[in-house]
Amino acid sequence: MFTGIIESKATIRDIVREGSNVHFIMECPLTNELKVDQSVAHNGVCLTVVEIKGPVYKVTAVAETIAKTTLGQWKQGDQINIERSLLLGARLDGHFVQGHVDTTGACIDKQTAEGSWLFSFRFPESFAALIIEKGSICLNGVSLTVFNVGRNEFTVTIIPYTYEHTNFSTLDPGDIVNLEFDVLGKYLLRQGEVNS
Repeated sequence: MFTGIIESKATIRDIVREGSNVHFIMECPLTNELKVDQSVAHNGVCLTVVEIKGPVYKVTAVAETIAKTTLGQWKQGDQINIERSLLLGARLDGHFVQGHVDTTGACIDKQTAEGSWLFSFRFPESFAALIIEKGSICLNGVSLTVFNVGRNEFTVTIIPYTYEHTNFSTLDPGDIVNLEFDVLGKYLLRQGEVNS
């Protein structure tokens, strides 16, 4: 379980394919605080640390994860948003995030807004019931509030701190991002389906 509050960025140093699995060799300032078998969100995708060697660590993604997220597009040198799992008793500054990406979305607009940035995204309309005006979404691992919600589009505002400390600074129209919708909304929708 995560909160969507990014702790650091990691750089992809190498990508190794082994059968249907893909190993990502990462380097970040938090490496010396990680341990093998720990869950870490990478652009919102929960991956397990399987090896640590000095300043780098390795995580492995299976075919299902590659197919449903942006991981298949990652390349050496990319900057990835990193968050370690939530500690019980810590403040929940974002919202509950599972690290289970629902789908991907496309950035369709980026505008400066006198000190902040407005990003708009398009997503598959089949997920429309899971997003509400002023609700929470996890976008590349970042907990954000959405507005201007349509059937398949929404907008978020990015403050300077978030812009500088996440990979939003490199995000442009046409780029694809990982989306995880609010887990509470998913359970409510499922309950309505079961009870109807």
